[in-house]
Amino acid sequence: MRLPTLFLALSSLAAFAAPTKTNVVFILIDDFGYECVTANGGESYRTPVMDKLAATGVRLEQVHAQPLCTPTRAALMTGIINKHNYTHFGHLDPKQQTFGNFFKAAGYATCITGKWQLSNGLEGPGHFGFDENCLWQLVRRPGRYRNAGLEINGKEVDYSKNEYGPDIVNDYALDFITRKKDQPFFLYYPMMLTHAPYDATPDSPDYLKPKSEEGNKKIGHFPDMVAYTDKLIGKVIAKLEELKLRENTLVVIMGDNGTGSGTPSRFKGRDVTGGKGSSLIWGTHVPGIANWPGQLASGKVCADMIEAADMLPTICDAAHVSIPTDVKVDGRSFLPQLHGEKGNPKDALYVWYNPSGGASAKFEFAHDAHYKLYADGRFFDTVADDREKTPLKEADLSDEAKAAHAKFKTLLAAHQSPRDEYFVKQTERFGGETGENADGVKKGKAAKKAAAPPPKATTPKAAETDPKVARFKERDADHDGKITYEEFQDSIPDKKAAKERFEARDANHDGSLTLEEFVGNTAKAK
Repeated sequence: MRLPTLFLALSSLAAFAAPTKTNVVFILIDDFGYECVTANGGESYRTPVMDKLAATGVRLEQVHAQPLCTPTRAALMTGIINKHNYTHFGHLDPKQQTFGNFFKAAGYATCITGKWQLSNGLEGPGHFGFDENCLWQLVRRPGRYRNAGLEINGKEVDYSKNEYGPDIVNDYALDFITRKKDQPFFLYYPMMLTHAPYDATPDSPDYLKPKSEEGNKKIGHFPDMVAYTDKLIGKVIAKLEELKLRENTLVVIMGDNGTGSGTPSRFKGRDVTGGKGSSLIWGTHVPGIANWPGQLASGKVCADMIEAADMLPTICDAAHVSIPTDVKVDGRSFLPQLHGEKGNPKDALYVWYNPSGGASAKFEFAHDAHYKLYADGRFFDTVADDREKTPLKEADLSDEAKAAHAKFKTLLAAHQSPRDEYFVKQTERFGGETGENADGVKKGKAAKKAAAPPPKATTPKAAETDPKVARFKERDADHDGKITYEEFQDSIPDKKAAKERFEARDANHDGSLTLEEFVGNTAKAK
């Protein structure tokens, strides 16, 4: 063999043998509960793309997020639970490192496209490791759907010709994949869908109407939005296939919290309602799908307990991306389970949640797929009692329940050290998603509400035996001192009447009822 020919042959062999870094596409769907995916047992929506990815990959049955978007994003991006690094809503502490930083340090091209809501100015995405960005809610909060306002690589861009925000950010994702097809890339895609308002999509017949029909009702165009979400994911998968990148790309999909509060759906033969913002399973249980042809198990269902913080070590593990030794993550890789192996699964999850931050939790509990124990001692069978109406009594527990109770007590005890004062000092009272700008600063009525002293939680002695107060406590399923619409309507067969009664009592139109609103308006609401 002549030398030039030998050289070419050896070069070709070396190129063939050289390891290729794994691309990662991580898709986070906004306000998208477990019941929304048909493959999970959902009966209300069309999700053929996600169903196929689940059927040819791994469907994760027990993925749990925080009840609200920013807390989940902080845990997801850093691999650290909220108790250890959360500041306040709409903000990520700039001292944190994210999966963007880790992938960038490993030589990956990095991009984030979709929803930000983490503050830190126009420089925020770059600071957290992303080379490129096309985002909504980076330094402002304009509309996200028709005629959206976005920030694209540091420039504010406002659309006015009926462009659809989710299409724009999806197209940017496709362009990024195309431009980076010859090098390893990490695409983090926190979608703008399916968050309220439940307005028309380009596939809805009334998309171009000034105010689309049904858009402001409780269900509105939510089914259309779910279908469009699935369609956009399908475009990403199609682009990977077109560029022959599919076999070298891990795709992971999850929801960021439960479906919007009160959103009705059919799930496994029953009516359920979205529980965003609550500690119920309908607030935390979200879809999870992992797909990587030829690398992961195909058609597998994984029932292991997984939380948002587990995603970072898992995708880093899959891509052989190192996590710095000085970064202590709380998450645990479940990559072995994705390969069909046993792995080292968590047998329960610990949750600390307070969207305002601060020293103490709004909800603190430990749970598995069957039981839940709150730090205040309330213990529930969440399979038989998913609305958490009837706490279990220790004296009546089965052996299985006793074992779970003991396990949870140990887990809660392991997390009882106080929060780091550095994070506690950064607390800001949560004024609601639409009452804050992207930097967590309250505006207008929300600013006045946030500045006002918190209402007293005590009940007047004269009202302690009032049957209305008893009814309030019964309906307050997550025991947070307020009744959401889904809690209110749960025991009322006539849903139209329930909606009318709820709106009549909701004096400040914030979507929830305080005890004063519930008791004070009962008479005129009947």
